[in-house]
Amino acid sequence: MQSQTGYIVLALMSAVLMGTIGILAKYAALPAEQITFFRLLLGSLFLIAYMLVSGKKAQILHKPSKRHMINGAMLAGFMSFYVEAIDYTSMANVIMVIYLAPLLTAIIAHLVLGEKLKLLNIVAIGIALLGFTLMSPSASSNTLANSDEARGLFFSILALFTYSGFMLINRKPSKATAYQSTLIQLSVGALCLLPLVMTQDIALSGEQLGYLLAIGFLPGFLAILFAVKALQHLPAVTFGTLAYLEPVAVVSLAWWLFSESLTPIQLLGCSLIITAGMAQGLLSQGIQSRTRPEPAQ
Repeated sequence: MQSQTGYIVLALMSAVLMGTIGILAKYAALPAEQITFFRLLLGSLFLIAYMLVSGKKAQILHKPSKRHMINGAMLAGFMSFYVEAIDYTSMANVIMVIYLAPLLTAIIAHLVLGEKLKLLNIVAIGIALLGFTLMSPSASSNTLANSDEARGLFFSILALFTYSGFMLINRKPSKATAYQSTLIQLSVGALCLLPLVMTQDIALSGEQLGYLLAIGFLPGFLAILFAVKALQHLPAVTFGTLAYLEPVAVVSLAWWLFSESLTPIQLLGCSLIITAGMAQGLLSQGIQSRTRPEPAQ
């Protein structure tokens, strides 16, 4: 069985890989529905190929649970709304709204799932939110007067709620393996978007096809698989705080690829987010070690 540290690493890797979607989507220059459809479809195909070569063929054909099918729709909604939002406003503004989801998820998990928030958990969330606020650009006083910005905010809020639902549903115990859960969610998500994609003309250049393959493999297959595996073993508050590494990845990639420089305040925000994530991981490890049964003498 994988250690708690291993699941924390998976959550961190998932956050970094999730952060690549905005960059890849801008390069692909395709409608949000098409990008999301191919992300889910290719992600499911990559997962099936991995399961075939890794001896998990028997897990592919199984009866899916209603919960995982619902979460497939949540996943499709989150991804579509995210990509749609960055067509109207900046990636920094979109990610700022979406990453209220971990806080919302932790609060709902506290109220509904019995995952009690301790004082140190609340402090870690507060530090992450402070860092997140410092990272975000200053909003113009008349930002929402721009209709595109208003549409971007609207789709960002939709992405916020569907992402929170995705995390909460994956927190509930399941008899399915992480591979089965991921496969159903990716496949159902792709099916949800199929009717929309079928009504559109799809003409892909070789370069766009390459970006779609990268989208299917990195933020599709790997990021979602790592997220599902981590969510099955980490409390929602832990996963949510570690997920704040994604905005750090988004800002870093934007700086590296588009020469968008970081201000000292934004660098401080990145440092606070990483610190909060590390603290939350250590808290999770401490809880795990205290609850682990002693070996038989």
